[in-house]
Amino acid sequence: MNTETRNNKINAIRNNIGKVLVGKEKLTDLILTAIIAEGHVLLEDVPGSGKTVMAKSLARSIDAAFSRIQFTPDLLPSDVTGLNYYNQKEGEFTFRKGPVFCNILLADEINRATPRTQSALLECMEERQVTVDGVTYPLDRPFFVIATQNPIETSGTFPLPEAQLDRFLMQLSMGLPSIQEECTIMERFLKASPLTELDSVCTAEELIELQKDYLDINVHPVLMDYIARIIQATRTSGDCLGGVSPRGTLALLRAVRAYAMVQGRTYVVPEDIKTLAIPVLAHRIVFPAGHIMERASEHFLEDILDKTEVPTEEWSR
Repeated sequence: MNTETRNNKINAIRNNIGKVLVGKEKLTDLILTAIIAEGHVLLEDVPGSGKTVMAKSLARSIDAAFSRIQFTPDLLPSDVTGLNYYNQKEGEFTFRKGPVFCNILLADEINRATPRTQSALLECMEERQVTVDGVTYPLDRPFFVIATQNPIETSGTFPLPEAQLDRFLMQLSMGLPSIQEECTIMERFLKASPLTELDSVCTAEELIELQKDYLDINVHPVLMDYIARIIQATRTSGDCLGGVSPRGTLALLRAVRAYAMVQGRTYVVPEDIKTLAIPVLAHRIVFPAGHIMERASEHFLEDILDKTEVPTEEWSR
């Protein structure tokens, strides 16, 4: 896919989502970055902020199979992955695929499920496959998970363990609209929901092409050194436990290349790294028990970014 076609396709998806969601251009770019980089997104915000609408808008914009799982405490792993059942007509066991066999999966309120059920998604997200009764079933490409959780209502929930959080490329927040944006939302939804009228503007095959093309985005060696210095600082600064792992380093590298492509460039610039550092790294940083400072990881990373020298080069070379 050439650069012009690529940019037109990304703009089409961005504008399509913009027909439903108001004032979420930056968030849309980050979610497009995640899906192009073949990562997954955890949306954390209060109820009613548009998390599910964002997921559905993206799914409708891409002509691909979409599934939604409402996570509850009684949900079983087999309700996610599928199970073998005895087919009396055939006289043998048959595998019934679960809702995870799709292209875009909305895992709604993921922290309401038990750790056993949450872990059913680990293999799916990391290896793009499902293993049931010793048999492995590959998932179709593309495969993208948008998981949501409510950070306020924690009664009856099971916090995601670090191993599960690490599988998400980014953790994002929807944020609340301004007065002007609130008025625009009311006008837009006055007569009907624009979500029901949304048509697809990208096929699954075109998305796969975009996922291949981002690997051609150039990253200057000086910028890779800049990323390494940021990562190293998370391991040696402050009172966090261990800092970001090498998996987080590679996640940031993938994300900045995809983000540069979403911005219409063929090369990464330092601003891409500064923009992506918090969404990609904050949820991977663990503080000691009892550390209750709000947004501690974000403040920790902001301080590191302020102290780390930003390189200057001709990045397009």
